[in-house]
Amino acid sequence: MAVYTDVAADELAEFLAAYDVGEVLSYKGIAEGVENSNFLLHTSAGSFFLTLYERRVARGDLPFFLGLMTHLASHGISCPQPVKMRSGATLGTLAGRPAAIIEFLEGVWPRKPNVAHCAAVGQVLAKVHLAGRDFPMKRANALSVSGWRPLFEQAASRADTLQHGLRQLMSDELDHLEKAWPKHLPEGVIHADAFPDNVLFLGDRLSGLIDFYFACNDILAYDVAICLNAWCFESDHSFNVTKARAFLNAYGRERKLSGPEEAALPLLARGAALRFLLTRLVDFLNVPPGALVRPKDPLEYVRKLRFQQGVSSMRDYGVAAAGLLA
Repeated sequence: MAVYTDVAADELAEFLAAYDVGEVLSYKGIAEGVENSNFLLHTSAGSFFLTLYERRVARGDLPFFLGLMTHLASHGISCPQPVKMRSGATLGTLAGRPAAIIEFLEGVWPRKPNVAHCAAVGQVLAKVHLAGRDFPMKRANALSVSGWRPLFEQAASRADTLQHGLRQLMSDELDHLEKAWPKHLPEGVIHADAFPDNVLFLGDRLSGLIDFYFACNDILAYDVAICLNAWCFESDHSFNVTKARAFLNAYGRERKLSGPEEAALPLLARGAALRFLLTRLVDFLNVPPGALVRPKDPLEYVRKLRFQQGVSSMRDYGVAAAGLLA
């Protein structure tokens, strides 16, 4: 979450007049994240998130995102629900941006994920993949392998200002992944951004999965790979096999990975590392002037990419090569 577009009090009051959410008591911008402008909104009816959609989020994709949250909630997955206007619509316009009010979920995201957190994420991710099977809407993943070269070209000329040799590393990896990317693995709805700051907990209990604005249809095991990178490394950049085992086993108890999915997981994890390296690098190099935003460190994903390049099988993730451990 972040704030790129400021909202004046009179504009907000006019926008909220279409809703039954009471009177505004306070609202404040949230500085985390990189995609949309977000505000914590307190009214006489309760607390909500107000989101203004911008940058990579296309207005035409918003019905998919908002509809998916409603669909997943109907399947017992705790995720925030879009608040309807009196007209029944869930999407309006505020400060020249598409905007929605989203229910507030209790919980905090884990700054230092533990094994229980990783297991809970594995379980809910598998449940999302299963629940998405009968979601009728489709959205292609614009940030899958076909979208990485344009990102590389945006950042290549300045990449070595962050780290010597970074341009060549990304170029070589991109060449490899474009040739080797799997084409016949199970696909469906994926979250595509289930990082710790998008998962809420009350203690060790997962209380909500949030920020579905990268959700799309893609390889299911790619979502697993994204989470391996996001949840299973320590602050010193070492890979935690115990966390990976807990995450993968919990996922597998809900939805077992097939043999081809397991075999492809190290390659998918390399792709996930490159994808977030590229998008973080582009964001880092192009922060809008005056934006209330903290760009995430691209070099974190250089280290993760180098680790994943050395993975040869599921055993390196702490699970048996022939199938997930019981």
